[in-house]
Amino acid sequence: MSKITTNLWFDNQAEEAAKFYTSIFKNSKINDITRYGKAGYEFHGRPEGSVMTVAFELDGDSFVALNGGPMFPFNEAISLIINCKDQSEVDYFWDKLTSDGGEPGQCGWLKDKYGVSWQVVPKGLQSLLTNSDRARQERVMSVLMTMSKIDLNRLEQA
Repeated sequence: MSKITTNLWFDNQAEEAAKFYTSIFKNSKINDITRYGKAGYEFHGRPEGSVMTVAFELDGDSFVALNGGPMFPFNEAISLIINCKDQSEVDYFWDKLTSDGGEPGQCGWLKDKYGVSWQVVPKGLQSLLTNSDRARQERVMSVLMTMSKIDLNRLEQA
């Protein structure tokens, strides 16, 4: 178990989302599912036996998905970063997470079909943005700002 676990608050799609995410990332699994009981019904209002939480792992990182209701929707203030080894990984994760209702954003950001924000980033991006050649940094940033899905080849050419 990780020392820090990311908790994702869903209205009622926790199990569906956990299954979706674990189907995308290698070395991933659903560990536990807890269900609402009679206790606390006056607070949670959820049917007895319905899914309360789903504990899962994505490539070894711990997550919990909670069916907590509609009062706290996702927004871009928090995002999950996927550090990709190369362009083919960027393409794979981008395509999977934007499928079936996901929305592309700018500079490698996207929202999946549940509204969770992700950044799909190739490992080489940081070195291009911190290169000692300031003019090159500016060219890379100018090209990056025009992208939705990151194209590492175009950035390297800049």
